[in-house]
Amino acid sequence: MKTAEKFYSVFEETTRKYHETDHVDAVVANPYEDGSIDHVLFAKNWIDAVQWHLEDIIRDPAIDPVEALALKRRIDRSNQDRTDMVEEIDTYFRERFADVVPADDATINTESPAWAIDRLSILALKIYHMAAEVGRTDASDEHVAKCRAKLDILEQQREDLIEAIDTLLDDIAAGRKYMKVYRQMKMYNDPATNPVLYGGAKQE
Repeated sequence: MKTAEKFYSVFEETTRKYHETDHVDAVVANPYEDGSIDHVLFAKNWIDAVQWHLEDIIRDPAIDPVEALALKRRIDRSNQDRTDMVEEIDTYFRERFADVVPADDATINTESPAWAIDRLSILALKIYHMAAEVGRTDASDEHVAKCRAKLDILEQQREDLIEAIDTLLDDIAAGRKYMKVYRQMKMYNDPATNPVLYGGAKQE
């Protein structure tokens, strides 16, 4: 089993584990050894699963505005946690390939390995939920057929993404590509760069 396929299996397992309780405040022990990449992957997908359901909840048209604001702020914190986790995964790959000397004609990829793996985590959630729609017995045949067609596409996307990630990792390992990681530097979470948080004072 190659790297991306193995990572996907962790995401798939975590997604199933989340839905054993299907509750955004559920507390579950990470089954992987602390400090291992699988431990990080489990934590990453758990964040994604919780946020997926927070995004569902906040779209309830009858939601109390105060509750909605609290949820929005929770989603913002979750987004920052997700970004931090992606950067931790990129650190893992930088260490893994630290001794690789890139070829003179090596090129850079449009995104780092971890951001592609982030998409793989989200894809595991999409596939799980679309499969649930396909399995609904209270939905119309038309709904099920539409969801079945979407699920087929998502499953093909999974195969393509796994292959693309593994190809990228092989290219980095062989020196055909090189990693260059840019931190996200989100400005809206930083009191020093968000004008609303630093009082709207004009910068000289």
